[in-house]
Amino acid sequence: MNEFLRSNWSDIVAHVAQHVWLVLISTAIAIAIALPLGILITRRKRLRGPLLGIANVMQTIPSLALFGFLIPLPFIGGIGPRTAIIALVFYALLPIIRNTVTGILGVDRNVREAAVAMGMTDRQVLFQVELPLAMSVILTGVRVAVVITIGVAIIAAEVSAGGLGEYIFRGLRMDDTRLLLAGAVPSALMALIADFGFSAIERRFDPSARSGRAGGPGRTVAWAALLIGVVLMSYSAWRGMKSRASSSLSHGHVTVGSKDFTESNLLAEIVAQMLEAKNIQVDRVFDLAGNLTHAALTAGQIDLYPEYTGTAFAAILHHQPISDPKAVYDQVKREYAEKFNLEVSPQLGFDNTFAILIRGEDARRLNLKTISQAAAYTPQWSAGFGQDFMSRADGYAGFSQAYGLRFADPPHEMALDLTYTALASHKVDLIAGNSTDGRIAALDLVQLEDDRHYFPPYEAVFLVRKDTLMRVPALAEVLQRLSGAISTDEMRNLNYEVDGRKRDKRNVVREWLKLKGFD
Repeated sequence: MNEFLRSNWSDIVAHVAQHVWLVLISTAIAIAIALPLGILITRRKRLRGPLLGIANVMQTIPSLALFGFLIPLPFIGGIGPRTAIIALVFYALLPIIRNTVTGILGVDRNVREAAVAMGMTDRQVLFQVELPLAMSVILTGVRVAVVITIGVAIIAAEVSAGGLGEYIFRGLRMDDTRLLLAGAVPSALMALIADFGFSAIERRFDPSARSGRAGGPGRTVAWAALLIGVVLMSYSAWRGMKSRASSSLSHGHVTVGSKDFTESNLLAEIVAQMLEAKNIQVDRVFDLAGNLTHAALTAGQIDLYPEYTGTAFAAILHHQPISDPKAVYDQVKREYAEKFNLEVSPQLGFDNTFAILIRGEDARRLNLKTISQAAAYTPQWSAGFGQDFMSRADGYAGFSQAYGLRFADPPHEMALDLTYTALASHKVDLIAGNSTDGRIAALDLVQLEDDRHYFPPYEAVFLVRKDTLMRVPALAEVLQRLSGAISTDEMRNLNYEVDGRKRDKRNVVREWLKLKGFD
């Protein structure tokens, strides 16, 4: 763990800075919206129910679902920090509005009447009497909003907004405790510091706890928390300015995307490093869930990402699976050009089909080699599948029908990377993984032969925006050099280096490029 921290310290600090920036910006916007709304509904009682009701509804929407609603919306949607900030603002509104109303309405009526009797206007009563007396309660709402936002901001990594969620999701995907701790510990400490700091500030504004106190440790903690936030935001801004400064010296700019699994990350990193070797400025937008990569590419938010011909054919173009690799590639290339104005790169050299996996001990004990042979045992087995496999046209529904599969209970739907852990630990008996995954050998799993040829070919390619190819000619050169350059064994070894040996993907890619003479 010490070695991991030493080699990744600057990156961890950068992710902490991103997380703090997301939290502070979204909380500031929420305060700017919620405080006036809270004041308004103390003056307009008929608005109280509807506004609090809307704020309540917003907070009950699951965070991933809210991100999903926002992504396709124009102006406020898409991927990146903007979408995350809007979602976080929604979650922060309720506690601030509710506590503003509670605090103001909780001011003693006699105090308010005395202020009016002294000739104060409603505005003076609000700013000189009600808000100062309600400030402690309002700050409690802000404290709750900040702690909620710190937690929900973890999910922002799913829409490429950065922050500590990247470490947590990466750790779950790779079953790497170090990555999980690198994301979870700083976020937990951040929440504790925010809770303690705001509690100290609340006590300063609490009339019942004010008597004769001019300073103390609470004030010190509050200022320290503020200073840490400013330093981290400054660091994040400095990194952004440094990146922009370096881009002005480059020969172009490309945004490379990837899906949320190791192989996609590695393929994207290969192109990113090859472009950087040509002095092209590269932004990495990795770990996009589901079909966010396709949406981001067609919207111009990324310039290219790695994909598989069978996925494009069935999941995006919605064709029934076929088994001819050339026919699939040619049709995908033609339809992507016609429908999306996108270019399909030459094949990279390997086919990453779905791998129906069982434990090696079961395969040897029952002498199982094909899916048809395993079908006889599935009524006593449990299955675990990724969300993608469960929902796509060439996934579970057609697969189970083609082989007549019946399981002891409905398949467990979970994150793809966790299915490997579940299979190895005897929580499920059959999963659908990826044929190039290095964990197949590492965990002593066996891939069953698709003897009925259900799955279409999944040749790896890059999908690229045509305007990017015209703008950055070096990108076409890179993609052409990668044509047929990666064998199935090479890809499996690259995956194993990251998933099995827990190595940093950047170093793994750097070594592979040097070995291939691409550096």
